[in-house]
This record gives sequence, structure tokens and C-alpha cells, in this order.
Amino acid sequence: MVPTVMTRLVSALIVPLLAVCASCAQPEAVRSTPAAETAQPVQAPVEPASAIDRPAPSTGSPRIVFLGDSLTAGYGLAKEESVPSLIQKRLQEKGYPHEVVNAGVSGDTSAGGLSRLDWSLDGNVQILVIELGGNDGLRGLPVAALKQNLREIITRARARGISVVLTGMEAPPNFGPAYTSEFRAVYGQLAKEYDVTFVPFYLEGVAGIPSLNIADGIHPNPDGSRIVERTMWSAIEPLLATRTAGRKNSGR
Repeated sequence: MVPTVMTRLVSALIVPLLAVCASCAQPEAVRSTPAAETAQPVQAPVEPASAIDRPAPSTGSPRIVFLGDSLTAGYGLAKEESVPSLIQKRLQEKGYPHEVVNAGVSGDTSAGGLSRLDWSLDGNVQILVIELGGNDGLRGLPVAALKQNLREIITRARARGISVVLTGMEAPPNFGPAYTSEFRAVYGQLAKEYDVTFVPFYLEGVAGIPSLNIADGIHPNPDGSRIVERTMWSAIEPLLATRTAGRKNSGR
């Protein structure tokens, strides 16, 4: 990551972590405004089962699943402004038959994503986008656990013939440079080890830029979400082309 991006990210993550953790951990059904949430106490990143949207029953159409936290869920945005929804619109415009599943849960950690992996991958899933780890970093959770959770998600998806897009995330600087460096390295190491499509930083071009984020300074606003969508589309589109060519070559 270039130094200017890192500088902006550090500035964004310097905000009080109590406020950030509180906003990410609140179930969508009880959220009010970001300003009100900053006064709430830190809570464990757990949402009640009723607050988690499970994928709709499979229609048989090929699926792209975004497994992530509040950044994927589209915290602070209208549903149609979330990155998965924007990717869905892009697919429709280009004539792809895929349906996009938004399996983002606000406040989720890598362990939480792993725990709901199986039902998130229901149906004819062809591509899995993994956007997890931000809340691990905010809470200073062990880097080894993050790596193992992501490793398990990747291997289980690959075992089912699913193409994987792994997106990197950054930890805040207050846990020390060693933690921050080790945290960042996890994503690149796993991407290289498993030869999966890699987006080094999910919030590239958005983090730390006030005009591209909502009031909390962490989650993209509609303009920021469109930038993230373009980044993700650049990673997803080649996989669509590869899988389509593979089906043609196999006569399916």
C-alpha cells in the first residue's frame, strides 16, 4: 500500500474505538443515527439470529456471495447503495445471470464469518468475496486466529469449487506497529498460499477521506461505496470471464 493511503487510513482509524465498536456491534433493527450510537458502550460483535439475513432459497442461478461485516452490509446506506447491490446492478447491465448475496453482518469478526459460512454458501455459489477482519483488528484479537479463520473459509470454499476473492483490511495503530504489520501481512500471505484473487485493501481510495465516508469516518457513504464497487468489480469480472470460458470449453 502506498504511503499516502496508509496515512489516510491511520487518520481514519484514530477516531475513538469505543464509538466505532459500538456502532458496528448494534443490530440493524435498533440503530438510529451514527451520532447517537457513539455514546453507546462497547458490546461483543454478536447480532441476534433474527437480525441476520440468511440467503433466500436458491433459484438455481449462479451466485456471488459477499461474506463480510458492516462494510459489506452497507452500514449507513440504503440497501441499493451497498457494494453487493451495486455489483448486482453491474451484472444485470452486462447481461450476467448471477445473483448477489449480501452476507454482511455488522460487527462480525472472522470467527463469526466462519461460523455462518455453510449457510451463506447455500445454492449455486460460484464466487465468494471475503471481507472480514476489520473488527478483529479493532478489538486487537490474535492475528493467528484471524489467519486460521480466513484459511478455513478459503479452503472450505475452494473444496466446493468456488472461486475466492480475498480483500485486505488494516488494524488501527494503537495496538503497536508489530501487531499492525502482522495483521496486514495475513491477507497477502493467504492470497499467495492459496493463489486466490487478492484486493490488498477493501477501502482503497476511500479510507480517511471525509467526503467519501459517513459521519463516523469509517463506513463509506454513497460516493465512497461506488468507488469500492469499482475496485471489487475489477477483481470479480475476470473470474466471471474465466468461469464462463470454462463452461463453454467443457460443453456445458
